Amino acid sequence: MLSGNPTPAEVAAVTAVLASLEAERAAEAAAQKAPQVISAWEESRRGLRGAITVGPGQWSRHAG
Repeated sequence: MLSGNPTPAEVAAVTAVLASLEAERAAEAAAQKAPQVISAWEESRRGLRGAITVGPGQWSRHAG
């Protein structure tokens, strides 16, 4: 539709085709995505603590 004078019916036909193709693409993309399953173990996990450093004075700054 870069040139000429398309009728409203032609514009509607092109629009319908493009909408149909986009709907197909979206449906295929949704079908390919596997649902992410999170186990109870992963859901309840806490962040890991930092590394323990050893040396003089390191144990005096504990959080407990």
